[in-house]
Amino acid sequence: MGLAPGPVMTASSPNMPPDRTRLGWFAAGFLHAARLPMFVMALTFLGIGSLAREAGVSLGVALTGTLLIWAGPAQVIFLGAVLGGVPLMAIALSVSLSSVRLLPMCVSLLPLLRGPKTSLLTTLYTTHQIAVTGWAESIRRLPNMEPQARLPWFMGLVHGLYLSATLATVAGYLLSANLPRELAAGLLFVTPIYFIAALVRNVREPADWLALAFGLVLTPALKPLVGAGFDLLLVGLVGGTLAWAIQRGLKRRGMR
Repeated sequence: MGLAPGPVMTASSPNMPPDRTRLGWFAAGFLHAARLPMFVMALTFLGIGSLAREAGVSLGVALTGTLLIWAGPAQVIFLGAVLGGVPLMAIALSVSLSSVRLLPMCVSLLPLLRGPKTSLLTTLYTTHQIAVTGWAESIRRLPNMEPQARLPWFMGLVHGLYLSATLATVAGYLLSANLPRELAAGLLFVTPIYFIAALVRNVREPADWLALAFGLVLTPALKPLVGAGFDLLLVGLVGGTLAWAIQRGLKRRGMR
């Protein structure tokens, strides 16, 4: 999406405390996560914890999935496959393919987070943190921050989300006996709904609205043809290209 950049938040900006350290920016990101994103994450991972209990895996495996697989849809695939008795290699392949949808998010966000002195290890660790909720919040705020503030702010944000997800996984696992299956399944839709709302909030240009519309229309149309894993990647490529082409054509007509 083409988001119009806003004014850069410097130490002298009225909305930003002056002379903030890296730890201060980390705390700012964590506190931002504590407003609403951590609540959304907790609701989603309550469902993940309940599903893990139903799949018959241990609490340790459920927590490992939260920390290493991270993304909610990939965990649903993992736990559903375990529940269905799918072979381990097939489960690993399915989870890997489902994570391809996060590639465009990494491509759009990493240039904002990487600096000239950012190590490869830091880049790899940062890449692992990029998922739907963290991306939706970061892509709107990071362009308006000083470059040195972006990575610590992002780390504060995503570690707040991690904390919320971990605690909610434990709670969902322990409460699964009293949590109706329909409610646990419904909680898994909280993050997608929040993501769409965040995208609408981030809209700046007509191409953004077009991209959203194409995405909502193409997703159910292409999913049966492509299958899970590459469907959202293809939807983003086709829908985004069409939106860009239409806006460019309209601009050319306006210039004549």
